[in-house]
Amino acid sequence: MSASLLSHFQMLGRYNRRANRTLYAACAALPREEIFRPRVCVFNSVLGLLNHILVVDRIWMDRFTQTDREAPTLDTVLYPEFDELRKARTEEDDRIQEFMENLRIAFLSARFQYKDHLGQYRQDGADILVAHFFNHQTHHRGQVHAMLTQSGADELSLDLHRLLHPMVPA
Repeated sequence: MSASLLSHFQMLGRYNRRANRTLYAACAALPREEIFRPRVCVFNSVLGLLNHILVVDRIWMDRFTQTDREAPTLDTVLYPEFDELRKARTEEDDRIQEFMENLRIAFLSARFQYKDHLGQYRQDGADILVAHFFNHQTHHRGQVHAMLTQSGADELSLDLHRLLHPMVPA
């Protein structure tokens, strides 16, 4: 395992926090009904999909930190109100960033055995699982972004380089 992979995951921890803040700010600017509107998507609405991302983040973070907590189903709506969900998201992003900032190469070299959402036992390297963790978030944030665009939200960028290195005025 290399220091560059460690550094990469630490950068993604910082990006995750900024991307979520940007996305949630855009959601908050929409009329309330747009957050709850039924959509053609796996988790039925912007609120449902945002809850799913949080559920899965918690499942993976519990695995990474060896926290013994019963994993909810992937479609669980932990927070039926947007403001509560936003607060919980902020707290989880703090947890993620702190974990990533304290990540060590030895952790990334480890293997994890876990039970997936179908009840199957799996074993994977931590490096692959951390990469999957961030990839899952990005995938679903993109879906939320599409729903926001369909709802008439202002243009927003979730591009990594734009969030981590904002444009400097000329």
